[in-house]
Amino acid sequence: MRTIEWRDGVVLTINQLKLPHETEILELRTCGDVAEAIKTMKIRGAPVIGVAAAYALALTAHHSKAKNREELLMELERAAEILRATRPTAVNLFWAIERVLGKAKKMHDDVRELASAIISEAITLAEEDVAANRKIGMHGATMMEDGDTVLTHCNAGALATVDYGTALGVIRAAVEQGKRVRVIATETRPKLQGARLTTYELKRDGIPVTLIADTMVGYVMYRRMVDKVIVGADRIVNDAVINKIGTYQIAVLAKIHEIPFYVAAPKSTFDINRTSAEVVIEERSPEEVTCIGRERIAPEGVDVFNPAFDITPLEYVTAIICEDGILYKEDIDKIKRKH
Repeated sequence: MRTIEWRDGVVLTINQLKLPHETEILELRTCGDVAEAIKTMKIRGAPVIGVAAAYALALTAHHSKAKNREELLMELERAAEILRATRPTAVNLFWAIERVLGKAKKMHDDVRELASAIISEAITLAEEDVAANRKIGMHGATMMEDGDTVLTHCNAGALATVDYGTALGVIRAAVEQGKRVRVIATETRPKLQGARLTTYELKRDGIPVTLIADTMVGYVMYRRMVDKVIVGADRIVNDAVINKIGTYQIAVLAKIHEIPFYVAAPKSTFDINRTSAEVVIEERSPEEVTCIGRERIAPEGVDVFNPAFDITPLEYVTAIICEDGILYKEDIDKIKRKH
């Protein structure tokens, strides 16, 4: 399932707010269109947000009326500032922006050739994401046993990437190898990405999935209904994995019940030079908690705390699966020393 693509100066993407009931394809024509889609979570998932930002810069270059290289670079910088202000936590967004800008700044071609190179770089990022996900799936599938029941949180599937997925990519790869894998998906309040998106993807692929409320995780682990946990990540820092709110408590419960807890993410999600204390955790609208859809469930005027992500210390992580392979604690320690 291709989540996002470039087509002749237009970015086509699935509006994730409409799923699972309606498949609406958005046609994004400007950087502002892409920024709005990211901010409102029509586009969501760390890897695909990064690619969307790259495509937004490509749109800026494609439609630019700049007369010279310097004018185009200024336009790109302004577009980058708009994109950086959309969502602060997922590092892929910033990584993609810097990669495209870095490419542009190194080139000394005329405006048309520079614009073409920027578009090519954005398309390359998208294809690299697909390839990385396939490799993550291949490596991660070696950790899955025939008959496993795997718990996952939020949506780290094709919808969160350009295609295939990270955590769900591991499950897909295992199934493609002939392993019988069942999934338990948490609903993932307050935006219900697990209930709306993960179950949609798995049912579409014919992979058995059972939906549970977030509050049921401890019980299903106590009942020995879970063999492994696998989640995605929005940022992996020196001391922790930052992922959708609720991940930390699942990791703690998994450790208590001696269940392996895996994180699947591409290297573009790694931010090893920072610690968790340096990362801004996005806080979102109170209405996401006080309402389900348009229906208000809480009294007017109640105080709300609504962080979109939480922080899971690496001590709770069994291994990180990336396109280079499976990283255990000693491997992660080596990466830290290099940085």
